Amino acid sequence: MTPQEAVVLQQLVNGLSLGMMYALLALGFTMVYGIIELINFAHFNVLMSGTFFGLWFLAFLGYGRAARPIGGVTLVLVLLGAFAFTMVVTGVLGAVIERVCLKPMRGISGTAPMITTIGVSLILQSLILFATNFANNVPFPGIVPDQRWSILGSGVVVTLKNALLWSSALVLMVILDSFVRRTWLGKAMRATAQDPEAARMMGIRIDVIILLTFFIGSALAGAAALIFGMYYGLTSYIVGYLAGLRAFTAAVLGGIGNIPGAVLGGLLIGFVESLSGQFIGNAWSDAIIFAILIVVLVFRPNGLLGMARSQRA
Repeated sequence: MTPQEAVVLQQLVNGLSLGMMYALLALGFTMVYGIIELINFAHFNVLMSGTFFGLWFLAFLGYGRAARPIGGVTLVLVLLGAFAFTMVVTGVLGAVIERVCLKPMRGISGTAPMITTIGVSLILQSLILFATNFANNVPFPGIVPDQRWSILGSGVVVTLKNALLWSSALVLMVILDSFVRRTWLGKAMRATAQDPEAARMMGIRIDVIILLTFFIGSALAGAAALIFGMYYGLTSYIVGYLAGLRAFTAAVLGGIGNIPGAVLGGLLIGFVESLSGQFIGNAWSDAIIFAILIVVLVFRPNGLLGMARSQRA
């Protein structure tokens, strides 16, 4: 393997980690849009809040900023607990946002509901700033050992952190796919996305399905939040916009409202960000990502895997 090939492969490894994170976050955007055709900008700071929820949970367990790496069964149990706690809390947060802020506006046409989500996002950011005493770039505890494996004896390495992030994201995506395809609630969600009125006439409780969609989408944002914190080793009150904007782009690129499209879009954005940062420069990453998005939408307005949707009355 030549040095240039090793660099490309290493960036693909890094891009896979980024892509998994963006895909989990994009799933929240695309699920909500698929059900009620709303772009939920509060999702940005649900992710940001999730990074702090995970951080506080780890501190509660005794793994503060100066925590040393742990291993074995202890590491697995701590990560399972952190994922469970963060996903439940962010899921509840998403459900509360839907019940308190968005349900009263259901049926109102125009941009009012979307603007409301922007306001909610700013409120979440202000609350976290107040709770953290305006701290910025807060370190995440480095509890994952710096274990590395070389690929085929080359200079390309896969770290334990990469492996844990890939496996956790993959498990969550498989669980979501099985839930949506095989359970009654999942089928009810798909029916609601296709035709809400027909679903209501079939006895499906639309309010419950919408609430469940917000809970699941926000829970996935919580998982992405923990992945973000562990991957970068820090969090901040602005990470919601940094990661959320790319995840939203991923959802649109893959076809917003399409779950496989969100995963594909997330992976593509992750690879593009990693490769462009290496070969062109980090300053150009966003320009390249959005240029690709524009080109795709010019020729495929519904995204790579999206299909044209009939307008609801």
